[in-house]
Amino acid sequence: MKSPLVGALATAVLGTAALVGTAGTAGAATITDATATTAKAIPRAVNYAGTVALSNCSGSIVRMPTSTDNDPALVLSNGHCLESGMPDAGEVIVDQPSSRSFTVLSASAGNLGTVRATKVVYGTMTDTDVSLYELSSTYAQIKQRYGITALDMATTHPVKGAAIAVVSGYWKKTYNCNVDGFAYRLKEGDWTWKDSVRYTSPCNVIGGTSGSPVIDVASGKVAAVNNTINESGQRCTLNNPCEVDANGRVNVRRGIGYAQETYEIPKCFGTGNKLDLSRPGCVLPKP
Repeated sequence: MKSPLVGALATAVLGTAALVGTAGTAGAATITDATATTAKAIPRAVNYAGTVALSNCSGSIVRMPTSTDNDPALVLSNGHCLESGMPDAGEVIVDQPSSRSFTVLSASAGNLGTVRATKVVYGTMTDTDVSLYELSSTYAQIKQRYGITALDMATTHPVKGAAIAVVSGYWKKTYNCNVDGFAYRLKEGDWTWKDSVRYTSPCNVIGGTSGSPVIDVASGKVAAVNNTINESGQRCTLNNPCEVDANGRVNVRRGIGYAQETYEIPKCFGTGNKLDLSRPGCVLPKP
């Protein structure tokens, strides 16, 4: 995580102008290394189509099970990636106007153009680390203009051992690993998240990968949203999340990354992609 999470705005905590690890632009060349693969080499079911680059983070165009082609499209990222800065613990943002732009990527990570938000539908760093933007374009308009289909949101809990891909639109880089397990609570600085996905070690995510969709390779659906990694082995500090079990025991896993589950989010959306936090089964924190 970078100040304090992977891809977070440096001005929110450190007062600096840029992130460590995010000095490139959203149009930077595709990066490869021993734990990442380019668009040409990743599994057929997983590529960059549906992903977007933010100014400081990654994200994806997503659709709910109830979404229709003529609904305004949604972009999923992290709460700590919000242009207004990181929400305080306990803070929930709903229906906040936004004109943020997102770079749309092709399957091979080429820049296709941009889409623009009309509002932040939802954003928080309480219990989870998520932001959802409503766009000025519908799914059909994005498909017609760019040939891109939104990623489907999974509606079931991730499975331990499942093959996953963390697909970063910011860096045009994909990490392939597995779900190692789940953290009952994940604590970092002032924030605490519930039932977080823990990666196996190949997903050693860096600054700028925040908000990347975590794709279940078997289904091609979004199973979680990438948000942090323990960088230096510190205990529960910024950039160094710790796991806390149901008995209060703390465990630190240096170099291990985490994501926040997203399968509960669709329960909070109805027809027209409208957020309704009072819907049955919706457990997202309320303002």
